[in-house]
Amino acid sequence: MALAEPKLDLHAYFAWENAQPERHEFYRGETFAMVGVRRVHGMVSLNVALALKSALRGSPCEVFTESLKVQVADDAVFYPDVFVTCHADDLRTEMVFRHPTLIVEVPSDSTQGYDRSLKFATYRRIADLREYVLIDPDSRSVEVFRRNERNLFELHDFTDAAELELASVQLRIPMAEVFAGVEPLPA
Repeated sequence: MALAEPKLDLHAYFAWENAQPERHEFYRGETFAMVGVRRVHGMVSLNVALALKSALRGSPCEVFTESLKVQVADDAVFYPDVFVTCHADDLRTEMVFRHPTLIVEVPSDSTQGYDRSLKFATYRRIADLREYVLIDPDSRSVEVFRRNERNLFELHDFTDAAELELASVQLRIPMAEVFAGVEPLPA
C-alpha cells in the first residue's frame, strides 16, 4: 500500500517551489504541476500583456505574466497568465503578489474546467480583484467577470465584440489585437 504524500503548508510550499525547475500551483496543501502551453496560448497572453503594458505606462499599476505567483490567503498560490496590480505592497514584492486588480487566464482544453471553477472561486476571495478574464484562442470566446457594486461578479461576454473592455484599468483592446498572430479555426 502506497503512503499518501504529506500535505504542505504555505511556508513549506514556497521553500519547495523555489527549488523546483518547473512551476507548480498550490491549493490547500497540494501541488499541481503547470503544463506547457501551445503557441496560440502564448500569443494571446503576450498580446494582452503588451497592450496592458503600453496602456499602463506611467500609471501606478504594473503588468505581470505567468512566471509570477499570486497568493490567495494561506491556502492557494497560482500563476495567472497575465495580471495587473496597482497595490503598493505588490509593487515592492519580488515574487508573491496578493492584490491583483485584473487577472487574465487563457485556458487550454485541459485547464478550462479548473480555470472556470476552482480557480475562479478562489480568486474571488481577493478583495482587490475587479475583473477576471477568460480568453479561449480556439473558440475565440472572451468572457469578463466584473465585480459589481454588490460585490458579485457579473459576466460580460465580449465574444462577438470588436473590442475587449477592461473597466478595471480603463482600457479597450481591439479583438484583432487580442488575437493577432492566431489563425482562426477552419469553418
